[in-house]
Amino acid sequence: MTSSPEKNRVRIAWVVATAFLMEQLDATIITTAIPAMAQSLHSTAVQLSLAVSAYIFTLAVFIPLSGWLADRFGARRIFMAALAIFTFGSALCGLADSLGMLVICRILQGLGGAMMTPVGRLILLGSFPRGQLIRAMTYTTLPATLGPVMGPLLGGYLTSYLSWRWIFYINLPFGLAGILLAYRFAPSVVSAVPRFDRMGFLLFAIGVGLLQFSMEVAGHLSMMTLLSLVALGGLLLIVYAGWSRKHAYPAVDLGLLRGRAFGVATLAGGVCRVAMNSPVYLLPLLLQLGLGLSPAISGSLTFLSAVASPAIRLIIGPGIRRLGFRAILTGSAMACSLALAGFAGIGPGAGSLPVAGLIIFFGVVRASQFMTSNTLAYADIPAERLSRATSLGGVLQQLTVSFGVSLGAALLEFLAPRQLVPSLATFHMAFLILACLPLLVLPAFLLLRSEDGAAVRGHTKS
Repeated sequence: MTSSPEKNRVRIAWVVATAFLMEQLDATIITTAIPAMAQSLHSTAVQLSLAVSAYIFTLAVFIPLSGWLADRFGARRIFMAALAIFTFGSALCGLADSLGMLVICRILQGLGGAMMTPVGRLILLGSFPRGQLIRAMTYTTLPATLGPVMGPLLGGYLTSYLSWRWIFYINLPFGLAGILLAYRFAPSVVSAVPRFDRMGFLLFAIGVGLLQFSMEVAGHLSMMTLLSLVALGGLLLIVYAGWSRKHAYPAVDLGLLRGRAFGVATLAGGVCRVAMNSPVYLLPLLLQLGLGLSPAISGSLTFLSAVASPAIRLIIGPGIRRLGFRAILTGSAMACSLALAGFAGIGPGAGSLPVAGLIIFFGVVRASQFMTSNTLAYADIPAERLSRATSLGGVLQQLTVSFGVSLGAALLEFLAPRQLVPSLATFHMAFLILACLPLLVLPAFLLLRSEDGAAVRGHTKS
């Protein structure tokens, strides 16, 4: 019979997973609705990428603050506040009557999501023993895998049969229920914390912000201006790296990246994530603008990438124990490149079954890469550094989504700068460029050793 602590762990896990799913859905739910939203808000499909990336970028920038707030005021209190802000922002997004208002409201949503994700992960990791880490991580990686692909499906049907505004209103009952469940089941622990690293936070946020902004407006700036923005953003991040080494409690603990398992999983895995997150934005547009499909049909096809996710959840643990992290990460990176190149072959003559099969294959690869890299990232982190690790891991994970969307939009701008509606050939070239990214990080995955993540695999470190 299941023990009371075990029941509480499962309840907490589902509360956190529901919040994660809601946050991840909103990262991509508007992608299928972008053409309809652009018409309603008197904008273009490429410009609407700002509404996607503004939300995700806000997630990334404010995640470091959330970890400190959780330690200072209690994880449950901050988690409930995050749900409230996110729900309120959702209601305002549904009322938006211009692109500018929508972007501002998406930023408010992102602020709530920024606190929701790492604080929820911290609650989850603190509730499960280290030996059950794979099980705990499935509650976070499944929403991260399902959300971006369920979003286009749900967005497509709501847009086709109701209105694009309902893609935001649908969050309201879930947000209110999450607040009540978090109050009932989530633990409340307050820790003694040092003063927040405000200077470091500003250096990091502005540096990352300049890089994000550079990708968003790349098609509208001269090469000299663009390079200057990128150089300034990079310089601020280098300054922050030096600052963080001297600060006892930096806003973002970059020292964690020196650990081989965490560094490879978050940096090399992050490059793969950028490539795998771009189709979240590009694929619905290819199907609608390139092939002329309806939002509902487009969403139904992109949803197929979630079909295999539950099965991957069941086999990824035994797969890691049997094959090891290096084999799975290397193999999934190569398969990811193959799947992205396959999207470049989708045209008017492509049958629905081959397209559906390719999308399912991409979903298998995506889920395998995400779950394996997420598990490896936290496998060797000491308990006392979990709060910092979840903050840094959450920042990098959200940045890969934001950069993936922005990179997809930037490629469309660069490849066809004067086209209001990108051509099918433009989408094909964008996918071929993206297919090169996972191949660039194969040497990093090969650096992993058998002892990396040994506790998760059930082995003893040598």
